[in-house]
Amino acid sequence: MGKSLVISERLYEKLEAMARQRGLANVEQLLEEWQAREANLCWRREAVLRIDALREKLRDVYGEMPDSVSLIREDRER
Repeated sequence: MGKSLVISERLYEKLEAMARQRGLANVEQLLEEWQAREANLCWRREAVLRIDALREKLRDVYGEMPDSVSLIREDRER
């Protein structure tokens, strides 16, 4: 069952205009798009935190790993 939300006419008009600018049929589609984007952004932030934790764990186990740019450059020059 759907829910109703009371917002000002001015805000609704802004949301409607934003939906049209994005080629969406209505405000509901705009809100669904925003929700999906926010969920994706949240997932990506969590992934970055997991990556940072893994890097920290690897640094604790193996120490600081040197930058390999110079080694790659040397290999290419051969």
